[in-house]
Amino acid sequence: MENLVSNEVSILTDAPSAINSLLVNNATMKALVYHGPGKKAWEGKPKPLIQETTDAIVKILKTTICGTDLHIMKGDLPEVTAGRILGHEGVGIIEEVGSSVSNFKKGDHVIISCITSCGKCEYCKKGMYSHCEKGGWILGYMIDGTQAEYVRIPYADNSLYPIPEGSDEEALVMLSDILPTGFECGVLNGQVKPGDTIAIVGAGPVGMAALLTAQFYTPAEIIVIDQDDNRLEVAKTFGATHTINSSTNNAIEKIMALTNGKGVDTAIEAVGVPATFELCEAIIAAGGHIANIGVHGKSVTLHLETLWSRNISITTRLVDTVTTPMLLKTVQSKKIQPKKLITHRFKLDQMIEAYDTFGNAAKEKALKVILEK
Repeated sequence: MENLVSNEVSILTDAPSAINSLLVNNATMKALVYHGPGKKAWEGKPKPLIQETTDAIVKILKTTICGTDLHIMKGDLPEVTAGRILGHEGVGIIEEVGSSVSNFKKGDHVIISCITSCGKCEYCKKGMYSHCEKGGWILGYMIDGTQAEYVRIPYADNSLYPIPEGSDEEALVMLSDILPTGFECGVLNGQVKPGDTIAIVGAGPVGMAALLTAQFYTPAEIIVIDQDDNRLEVAKTFGATHTINSSTNNAIEKIMALTNGKGVDTAIEAVGVPATFELCEAIIAAGGHIANIGVHGKSVTLHLETLWSRNISITTRLVDTVTTPMLLKTVQSKKIQPKKLITHRFKLDQMIEAYDTFGNAAKEKALKVILEK
């Protein structure tokens, strides 16, 4: 209980009643709890309670595991403290709302955004919800997340999306994070245009999301690079025109052969390790765009000695989820079918097994895993 109070109450500004309610909370639930690098457990935790009038409590129906969660488990994000419930994606049913929540009520089915937005601060008014002064990416990072039976969602009116009746909730889990991340950080930042040649380095779930959404802009060629033949085969079914296994081929030479020595117009980095970012630097054409998506835990060498004169743009971004409503419409109309990214299904209480599967993606042929109640 002491850990819960220190972790949860630290984000409150002035809410003594919320602190008191936490201290008397006897209801429990099960959750995936981080206990430091390489350590996790599916264990009992106090069920979350309303702390602010803008909060909602959501009963999780379906959730998933993100590559970022694996980065946390490796210790790449040391600011994540032991005792934190991980996870920032999911769909569920509202269990309770605070008195200031006006867009939702008990019983509503909702998509949980990975980004929490107050809707009022300077950054929110710019559409940069990822840098919300009172939110941003906090779920499963600074506050307890969605890999649990229940989760508290701050600023619920701006951080949840209603699920249309009859929707496929499995597909909509992909709208919590990977679809807007691949689209905003990769495709939009990479300024993909009709007729372009683009390379996506990394055929994991976010790279696949960039592959799916890049096709909104009809690029001439989409080259997907990875070290996993299974994922590369899947990429072909999702629209890749060429695939390269960088563990058995010289990816730079292959790219240059495919582009008459010019390189690609947009290189999307979707892994988050030095080698893949440096590969993007090596294959970008003059006037091109390098769009970073990956979560980097180590320094990367910026080769300005070769890039300084080539009119290259390099972008970084944490997803803002401003495109989620549009992407929801495309999923509902079946213009894109992110459900195809799901390769494994588990029950919530199989969370440890699901982590083992997702963490050994090449061996298990895993892309996205779904965990449901």
